[in-house]
Amino acid sequence: MPARIVALLVVIAISVYIVFLPEEQVQQLEALGYPGAFLISMITNATVLVPAPGFVVIGVLGARFSPFWVGVWAGAGAAIGELSGYLAGFSGQAVIDDFAVYNRMVAWMDKYGWLAIVGLAAIPNPAFDITGIAAGALKMPIWEFLFWVFIGKTIKFLLIAFAGAGILSLPGLGS
Repeated sequence: MPARIVALLVVIAISVYIVFLPEEQVQQLEALGYPGAFLISMITNATVLVPAPGFVVIGVLGARFSPFWVGVWAGAGAAIGELSGYLAGFSGQAVIDDFAVYNRMVAWMDKYGWLAIVGLAAIPNPAFDITGIAAGALKMPIWEFLFWVFIGKTIKFLLIAFAGAGILSLPGLGS
């Protein structure tokens, strides 16, 4: 039981830190290139039920570097970041198990399994944390959760990186 409380407190601390992340730190991460895409994506996906902006930075990085690799690195970082929701579900399932949306997500996970994770991870979806919470509460193996989140988030970030590369290459908008 104490490990669950510690995990929940760590998730809350990470979420609070990310919301107040200074702009200078975001710019330093952006300057790191592909590892910066990984870190920005990891940090912005580690919040639980509090959206943190990261799309714009990934789009800009897609214009500055190979959009394919930016998407892959960002997808990997996002998968790691989503562990916060998974851990919240693993540690504190009773906190949200009375909410209808959570119960619907559990039903989707039971019915569609990995397909629900990939589909919901691949679309811009601020409620994806509920998917991670449900996966953690259902005790899905962590490696399985990470794999399917990586696939879905990589699809999403590939689209964002290629869109950023395309938009920023238009005359008058590029660097």
